[in-house]
Amino acid sequence: MFSRFRRRFWLPPRAHGEIIEDRTVSFLELFYDLVYVVVIAAAAHTLAKDVTWQGVGEFATVFGLIWIAWLNGTTYYELHGREEGRTRTFVFIQMLLLALLAVFAGDATSDTGPQFAIVYTLYLVVLSWLWYVVRRQDSEEFMAVTARYLTGMVFSVVVMAASALLPDGPRTLAWAGLVVLWVVFSQVVGGDDEVAHGMVITDSMSERFGLFVIIVLGEVVVGVVDGISEAELTVRTVATGILALMIGFAYWWTYFDYVGRRIPKNEPRIRVRWMVAHLPTTMSIAAAGAAMVGLIEHAGDSSTPQATSWLLTGSVSIGLLALASTISTLQEAEKHPDLYRPVGRSLVGAALVVLILGWLAPAPWILALSTVALLGLVWQFALDRWLRFFPDVEL
Repeated sequence: MFSRFRRRFWLPPRAHGEIIEDRTVSFLELFYDLVYVVVIAAAAHTLAKDVTWQGVGEFATVFGLIWIAWLNGTTYYELHGREEGRTRTFVFIQMLLLALLAVFAGDATSDTGPQFAIVYTLYLVVLSWLWYVVRRQDSEEFMAVTARYLTGMVFSVVVMAASALLPDGPRTLAWAGLVVLWVVFSQVVGGDDEVAHGMVITDSMSERFGLFVIIVLGEVVVGVVDGISEAELTVRTVATGILALMIGFAYWWTYFDYVGRRIPKNEPRIRVRWMVAHLPTTMSIAAAGAAMVGLIEHAGDSSTPQATSWLLTGSVSIGLLALASTISTLQEAEKHPDLYRPVGRSLVGAALVVLILGWLAPAPWILALSTVALLGLVWQFALDRWLRFFPDVEL
């Protein structure tokens, strides 16, 4: 009976190269991604209460670690996961650790930093084990690639474990350094030609990245609800909240109309750039959600507090620049450069204009309305070009 159980329920991971290109995102993956809602919400809540340069830097560091955890878990499932008991068990173990990580994420750069570091280390240990099992069954052509990847994982485990012993400031700097190294490491390892044989951006992988965008868009909704709940309930407060929520809508239509469910060009370094560009994209959306709280709390003021104004418009600007970078990696952009290049340039232009709004810091409702109008103009420009290129295609 036990041998039958192992044959049917506890299967080895898929080897490198066993890519299921027509795979659909499973319910288990959706459940796994749901845990990140709580982890990100804890980090964003702290930023909403501490809108300072230090607070922004600390949020970026913690969010970077969260995104790296998600990226590694998602990539493993895409390349090696199965619909059986072993995969489910290890995904549930990751979810347990992520739920515990959320408990410590809010004060990760201060009081609960050591606990956050320990739980994150355990999460990396689980992922390292999963990748080690893959390497044990890999063919020789993938041995060097998986060895480099495992080296990076072990290095991350050591850094995170050691950071639990550091004071708050040095610990946060160590984490920030690790995030930067991971981005560089991804470019080096992911850009290797050997990786190209075992790493393909499928429709399901593209959909997972889109789902993570939806997760962080949820932070915009949370920020609006928190802001209205904590402020004096007036017509201007509600109106500002509605306009702030429309910024989230604008993020959604800009991403999913021109980036979502689209595949990057089949070149190793381009694929990595497509993946890495989603880090500033999603981080900026979550940060904008945190800015909504202060924006709505000051709805009755004649001008937006400078810190809140810069957080909102700076986040929008970074998000637009990241989207422009992502668009340039797409296969569709290569097929239709006369369509996508002007759209990319319009995103860059809007990223600069929105910073002017941040500098002016008008009344919160005016700032929100102006931002929505600017994003709406970009979308209208892109839609007009799309309709000119494809006049016979239904929307």
